[in-house]
Amino acid sequence: MDAAGEIFRSNLTELMEESPSGAGELHVLAVDDSLVDRKVIERLLKISSCKVTVVESARRALQFLGLDGENSDVAFDAVKVNLIMTDYSMPGMTGYELLKKIKQESSVFREIPVVIMSSENVLTRIDRCLEEGAEDFLLKPVKLSDVRRLKDFIMRGEVKDGEKCSLKRMRSSDDCSPCPSLSTTFSPMRHSCDPPSSVFSPLSPSTLSSKKSRL
Repeated sequence: MDAAGEIFRSNLTELMEESPSGAGELHVLAVDDSLVDRKVIERLLKISSCKVTVVESARRALQFLGLDGENSDVAFDAVKVNLIMTDYSMPGMTGYELLKKIKQESSVFREIPVVIMSSENVLTRIDRCLEEGAEDFLLKPVKLSDVRRLKDFIMRGEVKDGEKCSLKRMRSSDDCSPCPSLSTTFSPMRHSCDPPSSVFSPLSPSTLSSKKSRL
């Protein structure tokens, strides 16, 4: 491991030892190569009362999770992360590649919701991320309302034994009980509760005249 990696892990270990883990506190790992975007997402998450760890690359995220292929300390095996938010376009390893590595190569972190963020509205990119297991796709700039909806879904997915329900399973439930979508634009189930168009279609003139004649 390089010197920077050693320092990074050392700082993380100290952080974990000094910070008591709150039982109901949501811990978010935010990944973005842009300093400005990291500051924005960190501020939004802290305003929403979330514990947040920000890193500047997918490689640093893998180091934090202990998935970088190197010997990881026991402390890192016990890292509790409730949500991963990652930028799509990053040098080296992209957010899409990070998503695939987490979902395909880690039995420990596979069930953690991963949300992709991007400043580009590319439908094929969105579909590809959702197919690989992303819980949602948010367009930048991320808004406070996005973070709060996201937190609400995660907290509602927590069950008493500590396991988490997938946001996708929550969104794909058969009933149409009102629930906010994580991303009003790109939620995969955004049309699941829409009423049939025929219910509210206006009566045609021929239908009205037919009714009058019968009266």
